Amino acid sequence: MSLEQKTCEACRADAPRVEGDALLHYLEQVSQWTLIDESTEAKISRVYTFADFATAWSFVDKVAALAEAEDHHPKLILEWGKVEVCWWTHKITGLHQNDFICAAKTDRIFAQSTDTES
Repeated sequence: MSLEQKTCEACRADAPRVEGDALLHYLEQVSQWTLIDESTEAKISRVYTFADFATAWSFVDKVAALAEAEDHHPKLILEWGKVEVCWWTHKITGLHQNDFICAAKTDRIFAQSTDTES
């Protein structure tokens, strides 16, 4: 089952972080995302570009709806023609499978957004 077909699971403070080979495996599945390894926690981030502010804003609304549906919330930075999305699991101060599921679903939202503009 692909990541975008999965649903986030409830995450507890003692949930295992995604690290090592599992981290590399998930990163391969969301290849356009960048690993950010901060001193206190790992995150994945991607910047999406758009033709204008309104389209970028519409994308943010869709990602926000995804976040609510999955009960998993990213950092979103909206600028003119650009949106940065950053996923990580606050409860475990690192990466969980949920982050990669949401990254894959965010990519799908972007692909659908750009398909409708063509």
